[in-house]
Amino acid sequence: MIRKGVTESFGAAVSCLNTSHLTDEVIRRSKRMILDTLGVGLLGTSTPVFNTVLQCSQRQQALENSKVWGRPGLSLPPHYAAFVNGVAVHSMDFDDTWHPATHPSGAVLPALLALAETLPVKPSGLELLLAFNVGIEVQGRLLRFSKEAHNIPKRFHPPAVVGIMGSAAATAKLLGLPAAQSIAALAIACSSAGAPMANAATQTKPLHMGNAARGGLEASQLALLGLEGNKQILDLESGFGAFYPDYVPHPLAEVTPTSHYNWVLEDQNIAQKRFPAHLGMHWVADAAIEARAKFLDKYPNADLNQIKKITLRVPSSRYVDCPLPLSEHQARHSFQFNCCTALLDGEVTVDSFSKSQMNRSALKEMLLKVELENPQDNHSSFEKMYCEIAVEMTQGETVTARCNTFYGHWRKPLSHEDLVRKFRANASTVLTADVVEGIIYTVDRLDTNQDCSMLWSYMHFNKHVMHRDECRYSALA
Repeated sequence: MIRKGVTESFGAAVSCLNTSHLTDEVIRRSKRMILDTLGVGLLGTSTPVFNTVLQCSQRQQALENSKVWGRPGLSLPPHYAAFVNGVAVHSMDFDDTWHPATHPSGAVLPALLALAETLPVKPSGLELLLAFNVGIEVQGRLLRFSKEAHNIPKRFHPPAVVGIMGSAAATAKLLGLPAAQSIAALAIACSSAGAPMANAATQTKPLHMGNAARGGLEASQLALLGLEGNKQILDLESGFGAFYPDYVPHPLAEVTPTSHYNWVLEDQNIAQKRFPAHLGMHWVADAAIEARAKFLDKYPNADLNQIKKITLRVPSSRYVDCPLPLSEHQARHSFQFNCCTALLDGEVTVDSFSKSQMNRSALKEMLLKVELENPQDNHSSFEKMYCEIAVEMTQGETVTARCNTFYGHWRKPLSHEDLVRKFRANASTVLTADVVEGIIYTVDRLDTNQDCSMLWSYMHFNKHVMHRDECRYSALA
């Protein structure tokens, strides 16, 4: 048998994988990812960056349209709906994170829902889950071809590199593209990939996710119309290898209709965040909360203003070392801000990044007391990093704490109850209680649902803006 090249093996896998290849654990984990992504996406529809890209995208018109999340009566051409909904997902950095480092769901789910809405025959829930997992799988496999990709990124933002490839693979699967056209979709998507890390901690960063969702969907639609690209795009140093200097690809195992398939998601779980900030902030927050509890347990009436110095021992990573953040986006990428917020409040929440909370004098004063250290054994990797904190008081006493694995990390995943609680909190900012419960019900039964169109119908609602033509669905419709 002639061994397939890397790109050829990916095209064959995208085309040949079917619902029988999905395992119970992959279905369970992907349903958690979908629910979480829908929740943070709904919350993100209230952000300034979402409103800005929506205003720009409303200039576009098409014969086919897909719903904008949280905007009753408003639809856009499918790739623009994928764009704005993708921006919403990443607008607060509240979406899931994987290892090697990327945010896997936000580039895939908005593209799939936008496409599914326009198809003449709507996909079943299991078909949607399959396409979603194909998109996640392609990202996971590509990331494993580089050792550099295992670390906190320095050059390219991963969703803009692998996310767009996942979006292309997922939408190619939902469109039923054969292997050759799936390869073309990946090649076309690769020419739209890449975004610099310099735009992290700015309003532009969420656009990386929206562009990945849009670009992947557009690539698969162009492939469907016959457009072609380099048939070895994943094999070449000048192809996808351009994004990673240590890129060493290898073909995927042969996929047959009845063979077992080893999904990356089966072996590598997902991190899901408790508050909207860069993943590294979660180690810092948990360590700071533990230090605060230790101190207040010993001195219940102590004044935290008496803190003299705070030492954080964290990995070296320039874009999350932000001593005095000026915007909510900088605050979400600031070791110092999240440490001080956790020390002052005993938690970090959605409201922690509001202007009123950021402008507190006590917080600003405490930020000046933080010093960072970068121990050599503290690696810039979400798999290996840790955070140690030492809080020195004016009386001379020092309290220390360390976090090796925060709650929500793939080694310590959120319980089902806490994940659903997070979804309810996020979704209820936009939706009525019955619609929130309707989404939970629909996602929970996605693998047995023959028609998942209710999912994007639910996501279209907004309890603050009810369109006159919208009807209300019962939670279990």
